[in-house]
Amino acid sequence: MTRTLLARWTCALAFVAAPAMAQQIPASDFARYADLDEVALSPTGEYLALAVPSVDGHETNLQIVKLSDGSTVKTLRFGRESHVMDVTWTDDDEITVARAKRFPMVEYKSHMGELMSTNLTGDKQRTLFAYTLDELTQRGRNKDAGSAYLEEVLDKEPGKILVSYYCWQTIKECGEKADTIVFKVDSRTGTRKEVERIKDGDSESSLVFDHDGIARVAYSDNEDGTPHMSYRPTPTSPWMPLPASIAGYEISGGVFAQDNNTFYGRVSDKGEATQLYKIDMAAGTRTKLFGRDDASVGTILLGGRAGEPFGVSTTSPKPSVQYLDPASKWAQLHAALMQRFKGQMVYFLEFTRDDSKVLFWTSGDRQPGNYYLLDRGNNNKIVQVGSRKPWFDGKTLAQVRPIEFKTRDGVKLFGFYTAPVGGGTGPRPMVVMPHGGPYGPSDDWGFDAYAQFLASRGYGVLQVNYRGSGGRGDNFMNQAMREWGGMIQNDITDGVKYAIDQKLADPSRICMFGGSFGGYSALMQPILNPGMYKCAIGYVGVYDLTMLVRNKESESEDTERFFVRSLGEDTAALAKASPAFRAKEVKVPVMLVHGKADSNVRMGQFRAMDKALRDIGQPPETFLAPGEGHGFSNPDNITELYNRMATFLDKYIGPNATTAATQ
Repeated sequence: MTRTLLARWTCALAFVAAPAMAQQIPASDFARYADLDEVALSPTGEYLALAVPSVDGHETNLQIVKLSDGSTVKTLRFGRESHVMDVTWTDDDEITVARAKRFPMVEYKSHMGELMSTNLTGDKQRTLFAYTLDELTQRGRNKDAGSAYLEEVLDKEPGKILVSYYCWQTIKECGEKADTIVFKVDSRTGTRKEVERIKDGDSESSLVFDHDGIARVAYSDNEDGTPHMSYRPTPTSPWMPLPASIAGYEISGGVFAQDNNTFYGRVSDKGEATQLYKIDMAAGTRTKLFGRDDASVGTILLGGRAGEPFGVSTTSPKPSVQYLDPASKWAQLHAALMQRFKGQMVYFLEFTRDDSKVLFWTSGDRQPGNYYLLDRGNNNKIVQVGSRKPWFDGKTLAQVRPIEFKTRDGVKLFGFYTAPVGGGTGPRPMVVMPHGGPYGPSDDWGFDAYAQFLASRGYGVLQVNYRGSGGRGDNFMNQAMREWGGMIQNDITDGVKYAIDQKLADPSRICMFGGSFGGYSALMQPILNPGMYKCAIGYVGVYDLTMLVRNKESESEDTERFFVRSLGEDTAALAKASPAFRAKEVKVPVMLVHGKADSNVRMGQFRAMDKALRDIGQPPETFLAPGEGHGFSNPDNITELYNRMATFLDKYIGPNATTAATQ
């Protein structure tokens, strides 16, 4: 990583892209882990802290770089299969990180609820929160039976941070319903003091803090999945129910102004898509600033160390930026950078204490992401300090086009069409790639390695944000409850018909590919739409819903309640909506891909679908990977998956394929 950083250290912004490469990009390039996961700027502007993954993806180390010469001060390892994320400077020479796990099929890592801190040289490392297992007769030092998340750095108290702590189970110290506890922690010594305990609600609370570190908004879930909202009108007020004058349904995050009374919040009144409001907390009044009926508010853009809200950005249904005050110095700077990096989104990440230096990030549909440092005291000079995937520089990648269409029942849906590289004009072979979930996740405009790989092999890629997807409010998501094999599939089908009508897809050359719920859809779609597809690839998919419900019965009460709400308990209906029970209706060539160590969608799902197809004389192509979980994490296995997919697709819908006959 040091070589990559130094090689780019003095690069001017006004560089010219290298000529497009004529040769095909190797599959292994799409499977590689990023060179860089995170960058954080020290408050003085003297150092950068970087989360740097190993080549094999088995660990992520913390690297500290001196800005004056680009030299590495220290590289800190935290152990095999140990990753760091949420890299945060808690003082001028102190860094706190979260221990993380890298989950397959997800670009970024996931927090494991453990926090560690270190000084610049690494000789004073300490674990702030963790649970350490006992080894034989030696008792583990840390016994925090819960998950900890860094919420706020208290600039007025160097080294002090606020941490939210959630118990794993109901124990005496955590209350009857597992209270949410807030600790003030000294990141240098590890000492902690409880400053807040949230008892309200049926589940753990997400909190929003003001600039003095006082929790002012609390969000949790009721047993039926609806939001439970509480707030403090003033910093000294007791917790009370959130009034409808502020939000009738929920506040989904936001940020306080410096007066600790004005709150910029994402508000939904009746479960619709969130809108951005400027709220007077003490008066209980609000003014709408931005919003649209069919898409929730995106990222609230903040300027300066003080976190001044100056705009809103969104990548769905298409990339856009709305400035709250175009005359703001931060809005003007951001607008200038958007012009400089046309075709990409720009996000401010970190500011020095005096706001003289700004760390920012750019990314787009054909750009996996770059980090830059802007020096406001030196004519806004910009240098690139890191790139996530520099091996794509100068390569020809595919454009991702936002689309929208009406469903058969008149609902407007959004999605994306990734155009095939070198595809020319006219209908092209197309792969339909529904996202997982199905409730909550969504596809957004940006760099997608799977879509880009398929496009590099000459295929258009269709992604549909069907009902059930996130980003449009709970009402939109809840419409699709118990509709795995119904409304959701109809939405995907209507998206395919739109692509055909728009001459994006050759109707004789369409295949399905998806992971998890997308794998379920890949097998369900040919059943519901005979003749529409020529092949299907199910990746760690769910194929027997009755088995899925049985397996989830052993999990938490919250999980069981969710599956009852989302799938129901009618065994006959679940069987009817299960591809494994309807294998005779699939009637297209199938590839099944699974990780042998998948603990989320277990191997029983693969076996059920594989057996059902073999029993009717239509054995699928299969790829089982030892040691892999819910999606592959080993780059070699991911590369092999890509290559097998390409061979399979080429056989049935590729340029030299005859119209695939049913098996």
